[in-house]
This record gives sequence, C-alpha cells and structure tokens, in this order.
Amino acid sequence: MSTQATRIFVARLLGLDVFDPLGDRLGKLRDVVVLGSGQKTAPHAVGIVVEVPGKKRVFVPMTRLTSMDQSQIICTGLVNLRRFEQRGAEQLVVGGLFDRKVTLVDGSGFAVIEDIAMDQQRNGDWLITKLFVRRGTSTSRLRGLRRGHTLLIDWAEAHPDDDADPQGATHFVAAHEDLKPADFADALQEMSDKRRVEVASELQDERLADIMSELPEEDQVHLLSALDNERAADVLEEMDPDDAADLLADLPQAKAEELLLLMEPDEAKDVRRLLQYAEGTAGALMTPVPVILPPEATVAEALAHVRSEDLSPALASAIFICRPPLETPTGRFLGVVHIQQLLRSAPPEKLGTLVDKNLEPVSDQDDLSVISHIMASYNLNSLPVVSKEGRLVGAVTVDDLLDHLLPEDWRNHEDGAPRRRLGGRIG
Repeated sequence: MSTQATRIFVARLLGLDVFDPLGDRLGKLRDVVVLGSGQKTAPHAVGIVVEVPGKKRVFVPMTRLTSMDQSQIICTGLVNLRRFEQRGAEQLVVGGLFDRKVTLVDGSGFAVIEDIAMDQQRNGDWLITKLFVRRGTSTSRLRGLRRGHTLLIDWAEAHPDDDADPQGATHFVAAHEDLKPADFADALQEMSDKRRVEVASELQDERLADIMSELPEEDQVHLLSALDNERAADVLEEMDPDDAADLLADLPQAKAEELLLLMEPDEAKDVRRLLQYAEGTAGALMTPVPVILPPEATVAEALAHVRSEDLSPALASAIFICRPPLETPTGRFLGVVHIQQLLRSAPPEKLGTLVDKNLEPVSDQDDLSVISHIMASYNLNSLPVVSKEGRLVGAVTVDDLLDHLLPEDWRNHEDGAPRRRLGGRIG
C-alpha cells in the first residue's frame, strides 16, 4: 500500500470517502478493526468498517487498501458486501476503545483514550502504537477528566481496564452529557453491542428514553431487550406513548405484554390504546397527550401550558379545545386555537371565542395518505384526531408524520452528511 504518511490518527479517518481504483465511491469509513496482541505487543489493524449505500456496514481488509491518508482512502474495489459482524478477539477502535479508561504504567494515575494512532510498518502492516489520552485529575469527579492535560503515549505505557469495568461507560456519559439525543444515538450506533449496553446502563431513564427514540427500530429492540424487565419498563414509561407503542409492536407479543404489566397502569393505558390501531392509521401515528383545555380557559392559562419544556414545538403549536373530561378520549371536540392567535389576544380572553372551527379533525381510522394531504395542504404542525363519537383521542404532529413517511433507515445519516466525531483531533 502506498501512503503519504506512515502515521494516521483514527479520528481523522472517520467519515472519509472510500474509493475504488477508478474513482467510484464505495462508501464512508466508520471504524477500524484491530486484533489485540497483549500489553507489550501493539494491536494489529486488520481492516476498516465501511458504510456502503443502503446503510450497510461491511468489512474491508487492510490488505485491500492501496492508499490511505487523512483525505481519502482507495481500495482494490474487491469488497465482500456481507454485513460486518465482530468476531472473536476483534475490537472496534471507535466503538470499543475511544473513551476507555486506562491506567498509566508510570504510576501517575489514569487517563481516557481520545484518539489512537496507527503506524505503518516496513512490511505494510498497520499497528496501533500510540494513544492520545487525557489525564484524569480525580478518581471521584468525572468532570475533572475533561480538564486534565493531554498526552501522546506509547501503547505499552498504559494498561486498559477490563471491558467489564463500567468506569469507561460512566466517563463516556459524563463527558457527553451535553450531546443532543440524536447525536448521542449516532455515537451509540458506532459502538459494539456490549459497549452500547454498558453505556445505556449508566444513563438515567429519561435520558435513555430520549436517545432510544432517535435510534433505528432494530437498534431500539436490541437495546431494550438487553435491559432487565424492570429497567425496560421504566424506560418505556419515560418515552412518548406513541414511541413506546411503536417499540412494543416490534417485540414478541408475550414480551410486550410482560413489559406492559410492569409499567405504571396510567402509562400503560395510553400505550395499550395505541397498540389497538392498525399500522398506518391516524390512531397508530398520533400522540394521545396533546395540550387540551376547556373553552372557559383563558389565553394566559393556555400560554402557561405551551411553555412547558416537555412539549415538542409541534405539540406546542396548538391548543385543542374540548368539553370535559379533558384526558383522551375527551368529551366533545370543539376545535383548535393556534399559538399565533394566542400571541395576538389579550391574556384574559376565553379560548372558546378564539376557536378555529374551519379545521376539520381526522378520524382515528384515516390512513397516512389522508393525513399527509391535509397537513401539507394547510401547512399544519399538528392535526386533531377524533373517534367516531367525536371525542378527541390524540393529535398527529408533523414529527409523527415524517417518522412514517421517511425511509426506515432515515435515522442513519445520508451520504455526505456530517457526523459528530467523538475522538480527539491531533495536529
């Protein structure tokens, strides 16, 4: 293999295009696969993981790479398109080693791996020879790890902790607590199954619920199944009912029922109701907990409700006016008051005088084509859903609609879209 440099830092390779000799793009590099050789012998890089069109990840041996630098990677083009599966002693650099805690052999304490350097040998092999680490300043305050100074050390100058030690996952969660759920979900997808479960075990239930909602369905099922039943039920309770229902629908029926029985009855009730609807109907798409107020409520009260941080922008865009009871299924549905109307009205004004009676609700049995046509025609962020008795049973938001209109793998980045790189970058 020819290359412009004999040392490459893995974090700088992430997301790079991989080409065949004719210049046709095969995909993007997502990870590097290494085989460990003990503490004194540096691990051997045996291949790379490439995401090819269709969002499938495949393995390309290092022997197939003809050129690799920090701008592009070229291979022979002879790639086995079978989905990559980690085997035996193989380790993923990004998914398994980045953010791992190590003990420094000089006795000065511990550090956390932020990047890893590969050096090409005379025979063409690539070895993991250097670790770029951030030294920890305290064993009890994880945030101190981020303030420690950085070092570039030899592989043999650090002892990686046992994979079973949760400290690495604890540090990862602390160091990335500010990541948005979608970005954190991206990071989880880069990890091995074992590492993913370790990290999930360190997350608070509410945080894990938000992150799981951003994962592809297959990954949600795998991660939920790896949790013990009590924890899985707690996480489902923290999810939006429609997201929880979608996830439970992908589980075996016996498993889903077991988890529903462990959930709080009030939380499980909404989820059970959603599970009764056929896939693709308004009832299956909707959230059963929009903002609902009686016509006697004031503009001031409505604005106080939509200020809630727990509401998505789409749900906060409208107040649904109903006769009691105000929990779904409600009394008779009267109409919608849009947030723009609230902002233009006096605080003491009653909502009943502001109702938009021209917006017709959809039936809970209407299908996706009806919902998408109405929402697109009237530029709506949310749409009321009623039963045959005229009771409000929920609302379909633009988020719900897009989740079902986009391809199943939409949560994976499209080709060329930027991904957050969690490893450190070395000059």
